[in-house]
Amino acid sequence: MIEHLPNTTVSAVARRLVAMRLEGGVSALGRVLTLIIATSEPIDETVVEAANHASSEHPMRVIVLVANPHEPAPRLDAEIRVGADAGASDVVVLRAYGEVCSGIESLVTGLLLPDAPVVVWWPQESPERPGSHPLGRIAQRRITDSADSSAEAFAARAAGYAPGDTDLAWTRLTRWREYLAAILDQPPFDPVTAVEVVGGADSPSTRLLATWLELMLQVPTECRLQNEAPVVEGVRSVTLRRASGDAVLERVSPARAVLRQPGQPQHEISLPRRTLRECLAEELRILDEDAMYGGVVKQLEANDRTESQS
Repeated sequence: MIEHLPNTTVSAVARRLVAMRLEGGVSALGRVLTLIIATSEPIDETVVEAANHASSEHPMRVIVLVANPHEPAPRLDAEIRVGADAGASDVVVLRAYGEVCSGIESLVTGLLLPDAPVVVWWPQESPERPGSHPLGRIAQRRITDSADSSAEAFAARAAGYAPGDTDLAWTRLTRWREYLAAILDQPPFDPVTAVEVVGGADSPSTRLLATWLELMLQVPTECRLQNEAPVVEGVRSVTLRRASGDAVLERVSPARAVLRQPGQPQHEISLPRRTLRECLAEELRILDEDAMYGGVVKQLEANDRTESQS
């Protein structure tokens, strides 16, 4: 069910949301968090669909907030989706115009679930310091996505990191990290002496993976970013150098990777690029600080500072 409320107020939206759920015979007591999606027009429905998909694992209230501060006439339009149009969640779309955008956090506070964590997600453009943003200050977790950001924007967010921040560029690395850890758990067990990570020039995930390996292994790590047209996006290969020979995990197609180790047959591995649905669902499982991501981002920022001074 979808209902439109043009030129409305937050309190009217809250009352109508409760009434619609009562009319449908559904309670909101099972909701475990509130997800605020701060986006722009036109709304990317794949983002809302990802939230609806994640709601099957994390029942929640989703607030899609679109701010249009440059419109001359102040008003608030709302759209409420429940039932089959919202998965296991309530979806409230708020479109704010003009001066209504001035206190943007007040647009959502009246719709937050009581005593439930708040997560803010910027699927497109995001602030340099999410923790200092008005929406970020009311959230336990703040999700950005650097996949389409410039290197400068990604570096600025790394420098402005605060506990609770995370980025989907990090979440996309989960399978890579699992496979690399598994390689080190198998013979030969001689130590890694150096690491090389190769990826696209516009891939923040490549830099994050290289920094994670540097932090975990405490060995010289080279991150090579290539500008040529990629066969695959993002991370392309990781080489672990050891005295017995190099272990190379290389993605050879968008869905397949190969593992080459001395004295062993070549192994084919399923390693597709993770979907938006998978990444969001994983991030919503962690409602506390991701200490590992925080450590990697701090190390990356320190590396950047050292390079700029040299």
